[in-house]
Amino acid sequence: MPKINNENLEKALDKKTDEQQTPKMSNSNSNEFGKAILTGNKMSREQEVAFHQGALNTLLNERNEFFKIIQNVEGVMQSHIKRLEELGVKIQVKKEISSS
Repeated sequence: MPKINNENLEKALDKKTDEQQTPKMSNSNSNEFGKAILTGNKMSREQEVAFHQGALNTLLNERNEFFKIIQNVEGVMQSHIKRLEELGVKIQVKKEISSS
């Protein structure tokens, strides 16, 4: 297994881009949390709360975008099914139900 170079990890955490910022969390909170994880240091409650709020905000946006993609795929699939039925092809659709 390759050895992890902590200097490269810290440099990656120090990079600041607009993509990393969220309305509820600043880059400094994200970087401080990452550094705290790497170094084993504690961070303040407020910093950790901001980090988790930012993470949830980002994940919520990702989930919403994923849902839009699913809706688009479903629409295209329905168009193909409709056209195949118009051409006389019988389609059996299996719906998978996941048990959570």
